[in-house]
Amino acid sequence: MKVTRPMLVAAAAAAAALVLTGCGAGEGTESGVPVTATGSLEHLAAEVKCTPDMQTDADELRQAICKNADGKFILLTFATDRGQREWINGAKDYGGHYLVGRKWVAVGEETSTVTALRDTLGGDIEEGTDHSAHEPSEGATHSGH
Repeated sequence: MKVTRPMLVAAAAAAAALVLTGCGAGEGTESGVPVTATGSLEHLAAEVKCTPDMQTDADELRQAICKNADGKFILLTFATDRGQREWINGAKDYGGHYLVGRKWVAVGEETSTVTALRDTLGGDIEEGTDHSAHEPSEGATHSGH
């Protein structure tokens, strides 16, 4: 397909319309959800009133344990969007509840914890996979196909 000048102009106009109407990642589109927070791990921790207990401080990932009135959670920041998505995809196999922002994640064992954090930080809630429901029961056998 040959790209023509009118096609480029139309694509640019569509992108500009999205920006002007506020349709974009982290814009807090749900009623009552604030615009997704950004910043360093320390900044995010201060927003939710916790003192981070640093566990990992590397170039590509920073991780701290936090506790506030809403509960205990892990707060992570990432150097890249790709690194963040790869980490989430791997971590979700272990269950848990994830509040996801741009280059940061808050992980809680309780849904109520990440829901409360979302009231301050914005973001999207993602759920991990609970593999305990998929464990074979005693006496179950494999069909052998």
